[in-house]
Amino acid sequence: MTSTNPLISLSELQKVFLTDEIETHALSDVHLEILEGEFVSVEGPSGCGKSTLLSILGLLDSPTGGQYSLNGKSVAGLNASDRARIRNEEIGFVFQAFNLIGDLNVYENVELPLTYRENVSRSERKSMVMEALEKVHMSHRTRHYPAQLSGGQQQRVAVARALVGQPSILLADEPTGNLDSNNGTAVMNLLRELHEQGSTICMVTHDPRYAAFADRNVHLFDGRVVDEQTLHSMGSDQLKTA
Repeated sequence: MTSTNPLISLSELQKVFLTDEIETHALSDVHLEILEGEFVSVEGPSGCGKSTLLSILGLLDSPTGGQYSLNGKSVAGLNASDRARIRNEEIGFVFQAFNLIGDLNVYENVELPLTYRENVSRSERKSMVMEALEKVHMSHRTRHYPAQLSGGQQQRVAVARALVGQPSILLADEPTGNLDSNNGTAVMNLLRELHEQGSTICMVTHDPRYAAFADRNVHLFDGRVVDEQTLHSMGSDQLKTA
């Protein structure tokens, strides 16, 4: 159930890339709140800033300006070790390319984030891994390696790895991008099931079919958040100057 507490709060967020003396404004004056228990999709065309936004939310990158608060605390000024700890404990990542380690079996891939937590015993790790795998219906594949799994199964394992640490939020970057339509729909049904169990999810997608699985759709265009009515009623030239 969605609460009224903002898990993520962005205010006047900006991201500027400087290359060869050229300024590229990837994000401009972004305001966004994600509440605990929400399933939010971030939509927009290629190059509109979706992945940049997700990288900042996941503390993989830093904004050029503006404010970002996670669980009521500003992330500005965090050192590298604090950012790594928060990524490990509070943020679960699901990537388009799965990013599973080929030399590790399913169990070991899912367990990996927990091995960086000093206060989690081996028995606790086993319990947490099996619970995560059961949630994604892959507990029968613990000893298989990624190469022995279909794309859809690999993404389920990747979701389990993201879930295993019981994070505050799941960040999914085009989680269906490397899957056919049947497997893509299966993964989206899984994310919806996890959301119904209480997970907070922010997903980047360019596909409106998958965006429809979310509670709320946020539209990005040229690095800015635009409302759906604006997106459909204004031409691209107008949007670029809006």
